[in-house]
Amino acid sequence: MPHWVSEEMNISFEGSLIEGGEIDLLGEQLQNEIDSMNRAARLGYEDERASINLPIDDHQEVRRVVEEKRELDPEYLVVVGLGGSNLGTVAVQEAVLGRLYNQVTAKTKVLYADTVDSGLLRDITALLEPVLRRGGNVIINGVSKSGGTTETVANFQILVELLKRYKKDHKDCIVVTTDTGSKFWKFAKGEGYEVLEMPRLVGGRYSVFSPVGLFPLGLLGIDTVRLLSGARVMRDRCLQSEVVDNPAALSAAHMFLHSRRGRNIYNLFLFSPDLESVGKWYRQLMGESIGKRCSRDGEAVFEGITPTVAIGSTDLHSMAQLYLGGPQDKYTTFVGVDEPKAEVRLPETETYSSLVEGIRGLSLKEIMDAILQGVKAAYVKGKRPFSEITLPDMSERSIGQILQYKMMEMMYLGFLLDVNPFDQPNVEEYKVETRRVLEGVI
Repeated sequence: MPHWVSEEMNISFEGSLIEGGEIDLLGEQLQNEIDSMNRAARLGYEDERASINLPIDDHQEVRRVVEEKRELDPEYLVVVGLGGSNLGTVAVQEAVLGRLYNQVTAKTKVLYADTVDSGLLRDITALLEPVLRRGGNVIINGVSKSGGTTETVANFQILVELLKRYKKDHKDCIVVTTDTGSKFWKFAKGEGYEVLEMPRLVGGRYSVFSPVGLFPLGLLGIDTVRLLSGARVMRDRCLQSEVVDNPAALSAAHMFLHSRRGRNIYNLFLFSPDLESVGKWYRQLMGESIGKRCSRDGEAVFEGITPTVAIGSTDLHSMAQLYLGGPQDKYTTFVGVDEPKAEVRLPETETYSSLVEGIRGLSLKEIMDAILQGVKAAYVKGKRPFSEITLPDMSERSIGQILQYKMMEMMYLGFLLDVNPFDQPNVEEYKVETRRVLEGVI
């Protein structure tokens, strides 16, 4: 099977158990969507595939706002949003800066108000209030594409009122990211808040390279130029006309073929805890994009592949028995990293040799690599299909590549499954019913 390598990111389908001839049969069908993707690449933000053009935008307005808010030397940034409004930001932040960023290296710490939980908001306000009381600054970034997300509006209100109690110039500490003309846009403009525009045809789950992700990530000191450069490299690769040269189309073909063989669970197995939120971001991307009641023609199909997330080596001690001994209903992608953020070695002592042999003096990276190799060997032996992604490191450029790859993969997969990967009509059902409950209609 094809083994594809970009400038930096390595993708292999050697363990996929799919024959090359099967991919060739999908080639002509995929060619139509590859052509559509290339047309979209020439149309800016005027096509439903518009997010593929975010990496080639200069995003000058975002950079201006980031620089202005940095001048305030904020001690905290609070991102108020959920789903597509914050999952991409969390994914990049944790991958590049680490899950323990706030505790270890943060200049500006980051908090996420991503659900209407009383305990969460109590704890966030408890952290912010002492900072505000002594005159420090906090940036509130409210993010909602529609501008009417109940949870976001509720949390935004609470946090803005907290700012007002302590800061006369509280407006300087608020940035709203939303669609032009939305309720949130009109409200924020009326209040005098800074507003960043989300491109109209870029859906939330595809928006990490828009102001949705670029503003908070830039404020935290992440190099968004490098992030976009990685995405741009992958975008170009995933627009290649030949399927075998196009990693996103190739991956979509593998997923499609496995789904038609009854493997309707896709497991993204990430061998770094700092990548866990990349998995959660992808879980939304797949769930909302292809979990559809109807085909593009309106026929009831109840289509979908269920995304799951596993972390190596942690979940080998909770799920490996199911993965290796359970039903043949899963297709897995292993994600490894060549260069760790730090090298940590075991001591050169025989004290612990009686517990586990063969690890004295090894680095944790060497042990993790051995575990991943062992897992792959067990999958091969059990005829469990998998593909592999190897990131060279956890830099912005590498993370930009994997996110862009996965977004374009999902567009191709939606095409093969004959569903619209850009809408989410059933998500709106719960929002409508929630508003009815809150308005006393039910």
